[in-house]
Amino acid sequence: MADIDKRIIKLPRLRLIDKYNRCLNYLRISITDRCNLRCIYCVPDDLHQLLPHKEILRYEEILRLVRIGVRLGISKVRVTGGEPLIRKGVYDFLGKLTKINGLADVSLTTNGILLRDNIKKIKSAGIKRINVSMDTLNRQKYKDITGHDMFDQVWEGIELAQSQGFDPIKINVVALNGINDDELTDIAGLSFSYPFHIRFIEYMPIGIPHTNNIGKQLLAPEIKKRINALGQLIPVKNGVNDGPAKRYKFKGAQGEIGFIHAISKHFCNECNRLRLTASGKLRACLLSDHQEDLKGPLRKGCLDSELADVFLRAVSHKPYDHNVVCDQPVMVAGRMSAIGG
Repeated sequence: MADIDKRIIKLPRLRLIDKYNRCLNYLRISITDRCNLRCIYCVPDDLHQLLPHKEILRYEEILRLVRIGVRLGISKVRVTGGEPLIRKGVYDFLGKLTKINGLADVSLTTNGILLRDNIKKIKSAGIKRINVSMDTLNRQKYKDITGHDMFDQVWEGIELAQSQGFDPIKINVVALNGINDDELTDIAGLSFSYPFHIRFIEYMPIGIPHTNNIGKQLLAPEIKKRINALGQLIPVKNGVNDGPAKRYKFKGAQGEIGFIHAISKHFCNECNRLRLTASGKLRACLLSDHQEDLKGPLRKGCLDSELADVFLRAVSHKPYDHNVVCDQPVMVAGRMSAIGG
């Protein structure tokens, strides 16, 4: 044990810098590939094969990997899925995660289905900010997109989160041409009445055949043009822990508007992310098939220093940019629900 402790102490800090001089300090963690919704742009109707439970990282394994990541410079973590709140024991896990020394920011992405009934548990675990996926303000459209009539429950959860002091609450909206494009101004208008951060996300065609019916992609410049009807968008400076969204605010609005233009003007040159999949693979790029196995070495009893080397290998393979372009789906191994988006 003393030898292992010595190896842990000697782990270097701030070494997750790739060959393009990008400092990778943000780890997104998918804790499950299970979800209680079947969104048309995420879950294939006929290809959805779940990971066996034994293939999913255990909580103690994830916590160990996060501690190693922190020693290498990780300062920000986001917990995703699938839907993370459906995994048994998640609130105890979140409580342990937020207590890891060196993490400046721990957040949660959820579809909001279980938010209303568990908001106090989430808050008690130390989570202060959340992202909620909600692509429409229309109940029928919500059912059409997700496969379930749960809009009211999700909205109640969002309002309850606001009353409990979560800040910011980010609303993630995947822009879908012919589906929710007629609601863009209504959704953006929420920022006048609520202190929410509305995030419009360009749909990324990652080779899922069933999504071909979504139609031509709706990109950030067009979204921005349409919601300009509400007023001039005033740029907002990004904070130190902010993601890739380009932030704006309408004059007099409580909240903000953000655009994540992964396709129209990709942000690869400033990407600071690594992704830990539910199956224990480390991916340096969402849109690249290259990944490094952490689960295998972890379960073989490797030392922390050896696992740190896996982090470094993943970083060394991070590409300069991705090759996803409009209307040309790219076949990426793995599903978005298991990678963590």
